[in-house]
Amino acid sequence: MQDDFSEADRRGLYRAIHTRRDVRSSFTGEQINDESLVRILDAAHHAPSVGFSQPWDFVLIRKAATRKKIKESFDAATAAAASELDSGRRSKYMSLKLEGIMEAPLNICITYDRGRFGPFVIGRSSIPDTGVYSVCCAVQNLWLAARAEGIGVGWVSILSQDDLRAALGLPDKIVPVAYLCLGHVGEFARKPDLESAGWLPRMKLGDVVHYERWGARTDPQWSAIEDMIRRNIA
Repeated sequence: MQDDFSEADRRGLYRAIHTRRDVRSSFTGEQINDESLVRILDAAHHAPSVGFSQPWDFVLIRKAATRKKIKESFDAATAAAASELDSGRRSKYMSLKLEGIMEAPLNICITYDRGRFGPFVIGRSSIPDTGVYSVCCAVQNLWLAARAEGIGVGWVSILSQDDLRAALGLPDKIVPVAYLCLGHVGEFARKPDLESAGWLPRMKLGDVVHYERWGARTDPQWSAIEDMIRRNIA
C-alpha cells in the first residue's frame, strides 16, 4: 500500500499512546508555540464523528480571571466528592493533585453542539450519545497530538457544568464535555499519577478481553491471540 505507515511512523504512534499522561502537575508555565497549538487543534478537528457531524467546538482560555472561576468550581466539587468517602479514603483523595487549572498556561473547554447540521444526523437516531462519543474522539486526538508536540494535557472532570456554562457563556444547546489544561511540563511520568499513588492498579489486557460473547475468556478460535495476550506481546 503506497500510503502505508513506515516502521518509524508506527513506533511513534504507539509511543504517543503508551506515554500519554493525564498531567496535573509539573507544568513549567512556558507558553505553547502558536504553530504547535494550531496543529494540535487541527488534529482534534480531524477526529471521526457520527454522520460526519463534527459536533465539537474549542473554547481557548488564557485569562487568569476565567481560570480562577473554574478553579473555584473544582474546589467546591472536590469537597463535595470527598464528603462521600470514608475518612481513610477521603484523606488519600484530598492528597491527590487532580488539576492544573492555574499552573497550565492554556485551558481548553471542548463542547458538544447537539443541533449542528439539524436534528437528523446519520447514525445518531438509534444511539443519541454517539454525538458525545464523537467529541471524546476529538479529545483523544488532541491528547495524542499534544503528546507528540511535547505538550502535557490534563482533563479536569471534577467540575460543575453549570459553572462552566456561566464562566464561558455557553448557550443552552451547547454541552461542555471536556475541560483540559495544556502546557509544557518538566517531565512525563513513567506511570499514570493515580497508578503511582496506589489509587487504582493498571488492569491486564487479558482481564478486559472477551471472545465472541461476554464472559468468555477463552475460545479455541482465538488461541493464538490468547497466547500473545498472556505473554503480553499483543
